Amino acid sequence: MSIFSRMSDIVNSNISALLDKAEDPEKMIRMVIQEMEETLVEVRSSTARVLADKKTLARRLDRLRRQATDWEQKAELALGKDREDLAKAALVEKSNTLATVEVLSGDLEKLDVTLEKLTTEIEQLQSKLNEVRARQKTILMRTRAAKSRVTVNQRLHDNAVDNAIDKFEYYEKKLDAMEGQVDSMNIAQTSLQSEFDDLERQEKIDEELEKLKIKLKK
Repeated sequence: MSIFSRMSDIVNSNISALLDKAEDPEKMIRMVIQEMEETLVEVRSSTARVLADKKTLARRLDRLRRQATDWEQKAELALGKDREDLAKAALVEKSNTLATVEVLSGDLEKLDVTLEKLTTEIEQLQSKLNEVRARQKTILMRTRAAKSRVTVNQRLHDNAVDNAIDKFEYYEKKLDAMEGQVDSMNIAQTSLQSEFDDLERQEKIDEELEKLKIKLKK
């Protein structure tokens, strides 16, 4: 496949469709970017060569046009010297030179068309490459996120995780029971202390009452 055919295939391809069909989008997008970058390098090199050829051809055309003018001037000089034979020969050379100019001018026009197409296709390919590069980070992030979700879901449906959760629940129930026992003991101790406190308060009240009775009798 030629470089131009490959570039046309890439330019005309639907990047989204390629990625949708890919089993590994991360790998696919790297391959697409690499292919585009390599093609751009090759096409730009080819464009540089075409531009060089165009300059060479343009210089040759200028030289031939000057030669045609020179032959015409020689023909005029020959006629001025009554050398019709030389004038005719000079005009023949001028005609041959102009024929070559006409052919080369056609080649130059074809080169211009080729360069115009190359420039357009390079711009399209660069645009595609920019699109893929812009989407690369997002696609890689989504791919990694999807892989993480798969791993998490596998863990959620893993019996080992369920067994671990059951053990946690068992230990939590044991802790609840132990804490309940401690709370019960604290409540019992608090109740007993409260009874003793009540007795002490009652004893003090009785003592104060007896003192009041004695005081009133006096």
